[in-house]
Amino acid sequence: MDLASRYKGVVGLVFGDNPSSNEDSYIQRLLDRISNGTLPDDRRNAIVELQSVVAESNAAQLAFGGSGFPVIVGILKDQRDDVEMVRGALETLLGALTPIDHARAQKTEVHAALMNSDLLSREAENITLLLSLLEEEDFYVRYYTLQILTALLMNSQNRLQEAILTTPRGITRLMDMLMDREVIRNEALLLLTHLTREAEEIQKIVVFEGAFEKIFSIIKEEGGSDGDVVVQDCLELLNNLLRSSSSNQILLRETMGFEPIISVLKLRGITYKFTQQKTVNLLSALETINMLIMGGAATDPGKDSNKLANRTVLVQKKLLDHLLMLGVESQWAPVAVRCMTFKCIGDLVDGHPKNRDILASKVLGEDRQVEPALNSILRIILQTSSIQEFVAADYVFKTFCEKNREGQTMLASTLIPQPHPNTRGPLEDDVNLSFGSMLLRGICSGETDGDLETCCRAASILSHILKDNIQCKEKALKIVLESHVPSMGTPETLFQRIVRYLAVASSMKSKDKSSTMGKSYIQQIILKLLVTWTVDCPAAVQCFLDSRHHLTYLLELVANPAATVCIRGLASILLGECVIYNKSNENGKDAFAVVDAVSQKMGLTTYFSKFEEMQSSFIFSSSEAPPQGHKPLSRTATPSEAEIEDVDVANAMDKGNEDHPMLISLFDPSFTGLVKSLEGKIRERIVDVYSRPKSEVAVVPADLEQRSGENEKAYINRLKAFIEKQCSEIQNLLARNAALAEDLASSGKNEESQGSVQRSSTVMEKVQMESIRRELQEASQRLETVKAEKTKLESEASDYKNMAAKLESDLKGLSDAYNSLEQANYHLEKEVKSLKGGEDPMEFPDIEAIKEEVRKEAQKESEDELNDLLVCLGQEESKVEKLTAKLMELGVDVDKLLEDIGDESEAQVESDEEEDDH
Repeated sequence: MDLASRYKGVVGLVFGDNPSSNEDSYIQRLLDRISNGTLPDDRRNAIVELQSVVAESNAAQLAFGGSGFPVIVGILKDQRDDVEMVRGALETLLGALTPIDHARAQKTEVHAALMNSDLLSREAENITLLLSLLEEEDFYVRYYTLQILTALLMNSQNRLQEAILTTPRGITRLMDMLMDREVIRNEALLLLTHLTREAEEIQKIVVFEGAFEKIFSIIKEEGGSDGDVVVQDCLELLNNLLRSSSSNQILLRETMGFEPIISVLKLRGITYKFTQQKTVNLLSALETINMLIMGGAATDPGKDSNKLANRTVLVQKKLLDHLLMLGVESQWAPVAVRCMTFKCIGDLVDGHPKNRDILASKVLGEDRQVEPALNSILRIILQTSSIQEFVAADYVFKTFCEKNREGQTMLASTLIPQPHPNTRGPLEDDVNLSFGSMLLRGICSGETDGDLETCCRAASILSHILKDNIQCKEKALKIVLESHVPSMGTPETLFQRIVRYLAVASSMKSKDKSSTMGKSYIQQIILKLLVTWTVDCPAAVQCFLDSRHHLTYLLELVANPAATVCIRGLASILLGECVIYNKSNENGKDAFAVVDAVSQKMGLTTYFSKFEEMQSSFIFSSSEAPPQGHKPLSRTATPSEAEIEDVDVANAMDKGNEDHPMLISLFDPSFTGLVKSLEGKIRERIVDVYSRPKSEVAVVPADLEQRSGENEKAYINRLKAFIEKQCSEIQNLLARNAALAEDLASSGKNEESQGSVQRSSTVMEKVQMESIRRELQEASQRLETVKAEKTKLESEASDYKNMAAKLESDLKGLSDAYNSLEQANYHLEKEVKSLKGGEDPMEFPDIEAIKEEVRKEAQKESEDELNDLLVCLGQEESKVEKLTAKLMELGVDVDKLLEDIGDESEAQVESDEEEDDH
């Protein structure tokens, strides 16, 4: 084989082509004695010396790698019967693969153990050879072989995993080691733990080989959570098998069930002593429970159904009772354990209505000292000195109230103020307090001792109860709290009390328990409650604006440079909610007044910039980022005693972050998403309010019509007043646009970065464009109305002109008829005279009488027609006069119009005469 030649090439590159150190020559002599020696004892002594040298020197490890592997591998292949030689060979291999202590090795030395591992693992048959040694009867042979495999896994993980998978019965041999003697079992357990961390195929084979039964058997044998590090290794292996595999979780649920892992959480004994190892074991078991609750990897298609089934079965197996005992009743348990327990409880009821009902019905305590489990968790929130425990317990109420209107209503129904006791005792002295009464007492606790820490924690719970529930919000608005000293204060609503505490928090010294690292979170949590309360609740907005001081303080808070970015941003959102959810028409409290106050105090550019600052802050950018996976507990990641006593908050610290890192947990993606959606609505609504006049004038074409019974003068005056009002509104809009332009110009000088200027310019340009667009729309509507009126008048004028032409034509026809009648009469008279001259007068009728009668009838008929015509002409003349007046008002030259009509009439008459002549 070319193993040695390859390695010599690597060594030559590092040390030159002719290494001549003492170690090299010494290693070569020992290898020669081992391979060519004739005396067995000499060969055994040589391999013992080789083992000692390789374990002590980095250079010796390099020299051994250059030529020693063929010799050692040959022993393992061909000399299985010589147990001592096999042991020595395995120990030498182990020494060559084990890194030298860094304190003893020089910094410039090459990592020989890593290079040796790489070289040995390149040949898959070497791994197969090592796996075959696991079937040897000698204890040390199996033990050293497992250690060598573990060392190879640390340095060449992928190659070892592939080699084991391709080796027949490779995983089976390793699983058989779990049933071996304790020392070998523990080594095999450690090896399997490392092997299964990311290798899905190996995980499936390990489960198929009965891993669950073997793991829980070892845990039970070691004493459960009271056992040593072996229990930790077992749970770590179990977590590797369940973490990303829904199928493995289903197999565990349908074969062994969840009872074995739940039993690990059962506390035993009387003293409930928690050692460091027991704490780690419990944390590992809780991590397993949490994996089962989550149902598998996010990309697994069967995750949701598996998650629902797991949660249902876990609660059926009384897991909730063990968690409540461990996290709520066992207050002597370490904080880390209690925090993890609360997380499991929250995940267990999240989106599961039946589990929520079971949690709500749980009662804790003994004899007369019993109370609902939710009350006990609330009591922990209000009393704990650990910020992380507060966050974890708060998560229980968040998941319990999320989309649970019945649960929210149930908790809100208990919000009944209790009279102030004469001597204020701790909350634990009265277990008979209802949930709501305890919550209200927690909110009011800062009234007496000046410590708003408890108040803000209670406010966080109240925000969960009120979220997306308008009935609970309105009920809470009706709660009236008495002053602590009735003679020195008047009752006030709960909402007003919360706003007052917000103002008090900004002026208080940092003497509360939240002053860790000089960062407070009281104002942020109270603002979160107010923002949640006022969403879709005009009554809450009205309650806020009932006091002018509230709006004034909020404006000061937004403009306060000493406040953190998060505080200013949330205050801006609350201010915006007073605009978008404002239904008041009362002067000074409507949306227009709020927008006007913002514009006068800081200008819209500065106001809108608070949104961008908040969205780019550490708290909001961290909450929107995908959650980082929890680092699994292992021997290398076991927390120290100090870390177990309380979860380290500083790991979330950011030097540029002004806000407390704990807020990352409280400001979850649902709240940050709500804030982002509110930001868009606020921008649109403020632009709409600011670009419109306070009293809008609707341009309705029907209003421009002349009303019934309205004379011309009144009609004209009304139109003038309408136009003047429109002009006034246009001037008002122009003035506002000028103010916006001035605000933009001034803000542009004060911006710290070009990016901020561009964002502000975009916002102001949007406001200006919106205002100009509305002005153009209104002017266009007025122009269209005037055009329509002019078109209508012109149409009426054309109709009147056509009617006049028709009447003139009728008059002409009557005149022609009359002339024809006269001519006929004349001819008749001539005939009568001629007849009278030649005939006897007695034989003819009285022609004169007939003539007279015909003349009278024709005259009467003509007079009737003339009278009708004159009446029509009079009516038309009146309409023509009105039309003339309107045309003159519109600027039309009436005389010229009549001349045009006359010319057309004369031309028509001449045309008719020419036709008659022809």
